[in-house]
Amino acid sequence: MTPSLDGEIRDGRHHMQIRVYYEDTDFSGIVYHANYLRFMERGRTNHLRLMGAEQHALFAEALVETPGFAFVVRSMQIDYLKPARMDDVLDIVTWPREVKGASITVAQEVRRGADLLVKAEVRVAFICDGRAQPIPKALRVLMKADGPSPSPLEGEGRGGG
Repeated sequence: MTPSLDGEIRDGRHHMQIRVYYEDTDFSGIVYHANYLRFMERGRTNHLRLMGAEQHALFAEALVETPGFAFVVRSMQIDYLKPARMDDVLDIVTWPREVKGASITVAQEVRRGADLLVKAEVRVAFICDGRAQPIPKALRVLMKADGPSPSPLEGEGRGGG
């Protein structure tokens, strides 16, 4: 495990830094909106890894309990507040909000220093054979949210940019 690549967990939240490259931007020089989804996917993956969830081992254990399972993004709420540009260093912040029977809700933010650029709430469903299934215990314990916290989509005004 390389902390510089995987990020770190501070105060119950995963922080991962990425640099914006030319390929991440559109013709106007700002990050193309869909690329934030890729950045946040990396944040969720590395969050699991740093929580001790070596994906291969977890998936092997979950396969015993629920053969043929998959995680799918069920819904995502995203709010673009300010743009990021080439060479910006972004902090992708991820933390669990709620664990239910067959889904996990994760909050995420993309920050540049103190500036909040993007905030999102992602609901990931656990399915098998196309149907929702209870999340296996090992995954449920690993992803247990610490309790209610304000939604990242509440209480912030829209920024310009």
